[in-house]
This record gives sequence, C-alpha cells and structure tokens, in this order.
Amino acid sequence: MRNRVSEMKKMAANLIRFAVAGCLFASLGAVAHAEDLKPPSAFESMTSETERSTALFQEMGKVLTHPRCVNCHPAGDQPLQDDNSHPHQPPVIRGVDNFGAPAMRCTTCHGSKNFDFGGDRGSLPGNEAWHLAPRSMAWEGKSLGEICQQLKDEGRNGGRSLEELAEHNATDGLVGWGWHPGPGREPAPGSQEVFGELTKAWIEAGAHCP
Repeated sequence: MRNRVSEMKKMAANLIRFAVAGCLFASLGAVAHAEDLKPPSAFESMTSETERSTALFQEMGKVLTHPRCVNCHPAGDQPLQDDNSHPHQPPVIRGVDNFGAPAMRCTTCHGSKNFDFGGDRGSLPGNEAWHLAPRSMAWEGKSLGEICQQLKDEGRNGGRSLEELAEHNATDGLVGWGWHPGPGREPAPGSQEVFGELTKAWIEAGAHCP
C-alpha cells in the first residue's frame, strides 16, 4: 500500500513538472512586428456598399486569421500556441466546457493576467476568462469567407446579434488580450479599438462576406 501511495505521489510530481515545463516552452519564440490595421476611413472612397463592406471584413481578417485569434479557435480539441500555431504543450484538451479537462483545467497554468518570466525568457499568457472558443467557432484552416459566415450565424456565434458582435469585438477582455499577449508573442495587428470600429463599419455597410 505504501509503495502504491509513493508511486502515485511520484506520478503527480512528474505531471506538475511536465505542465510547468510545457508552460515555459509555450512562452518562448521569436516575435516579429505585426502589420498595421487600416481604420474605416481608409475605405470611405469606395462607392459600392458591397465592395466597401467586403473590403472592411478583409481588413478585419488580418486580426481574425492572426495566430493570437486562430490559436484559441482550433479545428480540433487541442489549443494551438505561438506564432507558428503548433499544438499546445503540455498536451491538453478543451473539455466539455472549453476550459480544459477536469484534471488539467486552463487555470492550472494560466492565471488572470500575463506572467512575465523576465529578460528574454518570454511570458505565460493569462486572462480571467482564459478558455477555448466553442467548436462552432473553429476558424483553423477555414477561408475568410467561411469565418465571416460563422460570425454572422447566431446559431454558431454564441447567440449574438450583429450589434452584440460589434460590442464583443470592441470591448471583450479576452479578445483584447490579443493586443497585449505579453513578451515573446506577436500582438494582433492594430488595436482592439480599430478592430471594433472596423466591425461596426462592416455591419453598417451591410455585413457582406468575401
């Protein structure tokens, strides 16, 4: 019995060490400069509402298809990491509520805010609502047009109207993390403010998809 308890303690200790090592590994990686994000005013000269709306969404696509967004909208049940969107290490799964499996919740490693390891060692990402997007909002491997249709579909976007979607893009804290990902990661293009303005302008122009 004592041997069995000792083995279980060793297994638990190894799991913790593996998780911490994985978190450290996930924090590292070269960071490039994110491309800029044009404001809605850059598209005002377009006389066709459909073309303007489509162009606005294509500009939004710079954010939507960036690793800071795609990594949390994977096609499968495992999150992605870093600027090359490799599978999450340690190997975790989304769980039934998108917050991880019972024995390895997202909060096992991720706190309410980023944790800077200091120097050039990168950081561990964090947010109070850290979790994966639901399967209905999986963007990995999809075209910008397909993503656009998902965003407009209340049956897949969390029951949000277009107006609520604009508010979500402009103010949601987890969405906003994409522009403040901590050392070791490239931020999403532009700013959340401009992204929100683009979303609103896209909707006002008819919410057309590429």
